[in-house]
Formats: sequence, C-alpha cells, structure tokens
Amino acid sequence: ERAFDVILSDLRMPGLDGISFLRQVKESHPELPFLLVTAYADVRDAVKALKLGAVDYLEKPVDLDELVAAVGDTLKMPETSPQKDEIPPALMEGIVAESLSMRTLFQNALKVAKSDATVLLTGESGTGKEIVASFIHRASPRANADFLAINCAALPKNLIASELFGHERGAFTGAAGKRQGFFREAEKGSLFLDEIGDMPLELQPTLLRAIESGCIIPLGGDREVQTDVRLIAATNQKLEELVSSGLFRQDLYYRLNVIAFELPPLRARPEDILPLARHFLSQGQGPSKRFSPAAAKLLQNYSWPGNVRELAHALERAGLLANTDVILPEHLPPALSRPCKTLPDSPIISISQAEQDAIRRALERTGGNRSKAAEILGISRRSLLYKLKRME
Repeated sequence: ERAFDVILSDLRMPGLDGISFLRQVKESHPELPFLLVTAYADVRDAVKALKLGAVDYLEKPVDLDELVAAVGDTLKMPETSPQKDEIPPALMEGIVAESLSMRTLFQNALKVAKSDATVLLTGESGTGKEIVASFIHRASPRANADFLAINCAALPKNLIASELFGHERGAFTGAAGKRQGFFREAEKGSLFLDEIGDMPLELQPTLLRAIESGCIIPLGGDREVQTDVRLIAATNQKLEELVSSGLFRQDLYYRLNVIAFELPPLRARPEDILPLARHFLSQGQGPSKRFSPAAAKLLQNYSWPGNVRELAHALERAGLLANTDVILPEHLPPALSRPCKTLPDSPIISISQAEQDAIRRALERTGGNRSKAAEILGISRRSLLYKLKRME
C-alpha cells in the first residue's frame, strides 16, 4: 500500500528540480499521479513533464479553485499503466512533435493503427500527412509488409486505373505486359493515397468497391481479384465541398471518413517550429550548425504558409549558404524578413485584444461555461482560467 495518493511538486526547487523528481517518482512508483506547478510558463517543460507521465501542469500564481479541481480530477482517475498511451520511441524516430496537439494526434493514431479501419488525413499542404500515414503503418500489425505512397494528382488520368488496379496484357494500346497495380503490390500492407480529392469521378465507384469488398478487376480482366490492403487517404481539399459540387461521390466520402485526423498548420503549433528547424538542420551535410538569436526569432515569427515542407526547404537553403556554424538571418529566405502586409484601411488591434475578444465571444456562446468555452477556443481549461485571471 502506498503512502500517498497524489504528488504536487514545484518545478524550481533547491537541489532537485521538478522534472528530475518526476523521473525518480515514475521509476519507483509509476502508477502514482504527479502534478507539476511552476512560475515559468515554458511550453517545452510542460510537454516534457506530460511525456514523462505527469497528469497535469499548473502555472503560478495558482488559482485555488483550479488546483482543487485538478487534484480532485486526478484522484478520480482510474489507475492505469503509465505506458498505456506512451508511444514507443522507435515509432517516433525521425518525427518531431513537441506540441500537445501533435502528441495527442500521434497517440490517437497509435490506437487506430491496431485496427484495419480506413483513415482519412486532412489539413493544409505540407503539414506532414504522409509522415502520419507511415507512422500508422509502422504501428500496425502490417508493419512487416510494404507501405506504398501514391499521389493521385501526379498519376496521368488515362493511366490511373491501370496503376491502381493493374491490367492484363493487351488491355489497351501499349500494354505489352501484365501489371499487378498498387493494390496488389501493397498486399498485406498499407496503401496511402495522397490527394484523394483528385481521383477522377469515373474511377471512384471502383475505388469504393475495392475498399468495401477488397475486390478489384484489372483492366482487360474478366474476373475479380481479392486483395488484403489497409487504405489510408489524404487530401488538402474540403471533400464536403467537392461532394456538394458533384466532383466527389458522397458514398465514397463517408467510406473514407471512418476515422479522420486533421493535421494543424505549423502556425497553429509554434512549439514545433524550432525543434523541427533543428531537426532539418541536423540532416544536412558537414559540421553541425546552430541558429543565432535573430535567426531563431525570424523562424518563430513567420507564418509558414507552406507549413513543414516550406520550413524544410528553408533550412536546406540556410545550411548550404552558411559558411560558419551559425545560421544568420541573411541565410534564411528573404520572405522571413519581410513585414506582414495589412489592408490599407483595415483596423489594427493588438494580439492581446483579439485574444480577449475571442474569449468573451466563446463565453457568451456557451453561457459562461468555461470548459465548453475552452474547447471552442482549442485550449485547456487551465489555460483559459489563467487568461481570465490576467484579463481581470
């Protein structure tokens, strides 16, 4: 029988900091709930604490009601193994996900990976949908088989049926030999269809049947072929709008949308920018390099409309241009140094004012319910309480 029900620890303490204390507690009592308190609003410390097994993270000055609620919620939590939702380090190799939103996405993807359910990945171009698809495959029982990634927009429209479903010899002009097609090449594995919104309308019924029954008919063939493939699809388009405009079948959309993950744009997860930048910089050839404070500030302040892909290209460029071990602002693309454009007559308000307005609207919409307001705003209830206290 353990002597404590929950541990509440400061982050900054003489002799032993809270993170080190958390590690020791988890080694000796992995099931013991741990709450961390700090006056240092450092997102990286928060993420590190959560990854090490802390159940919550409170910022000073601590609101007494919030503290009581956090302890009460912790005591109500069922005792489960701390490794239940932990992602094996081998699966995260080469993946940078420091933000809470991306950590949560990968934890949910890990749960989904164990099934054969079709997955739809949405989000802006360059957010890393293929990385998530590959993660799902590697975390699945199909990991020992092939993972094939196909960009539907890059396939010639007159050959896409042949590429996906295969063809018999002589099926069309130029078909000198037999081709299996991607569905059969990915047998027992996973098939990732990127830019699924560009799939020709006339081929969508065939794709729907392949997903539902596992059966395909190669071009020029006269009998069905059974396949065993896990399908993961992705798009940066709004499939609902394509359905409304008649460019995408509604039944196929519903079949693909069994489990959906929306990848946030890079600007919505700024905690990932510098870790990703350091990761990409380390991939370059030659001695390791670091960022000057000015260069790091430019990276963090830029909106990254091209998302992670744009960041990777920017760091490849910087690594080639820098002759020293320090990346300077002049080594980064000029777009990062340009001031943001604003409409000439549009009113400008501070970020703080915009945040306060958003909080007020969320509270009005929810009738003052702080938990629901926090959900609408996409932040934790703890963060909302902290912001409300600052507003007061």
